[in-house]
Amino acid sequence: MSHRGPILALPSGIYAWNIDPLALAPADFSMVITEKAEIDLFLIGMGPEMARPPKPVRAALEAAGIMYDPMATGHAVSTYNLLLEEKRRVAAALIAVDFAA
Repeated sequence: MSHRGPILALPSGIYAWNIDPLALAPADFSMVITEKAEIDLFLIGMGPEMARPPKPVRAALEAAGIMYDPMATGHAVSTYNLLLEEKRRVAAALIAVDFAA
């Protein structure tokens, strides 16, 4: 499978994630919060480098009881694949890394 742009990898499937990576908001994570009962760890690939999601996003995920780990997208993809192989209940939000630069 190939896709250009951000994606959500959730227990229910893989989805195109129509967001503005520079203006993440709690509403961008509504599908994650909806599926929280099926997720033990939520990885957030923040782009080419590790960054923290904005405070309102962190607060919304914490209020929903979702354990999350932000990291660079490349690391998030590798970690997601490893945990999925181990049959762990993992989900990921992956902001695309622009290789055109």
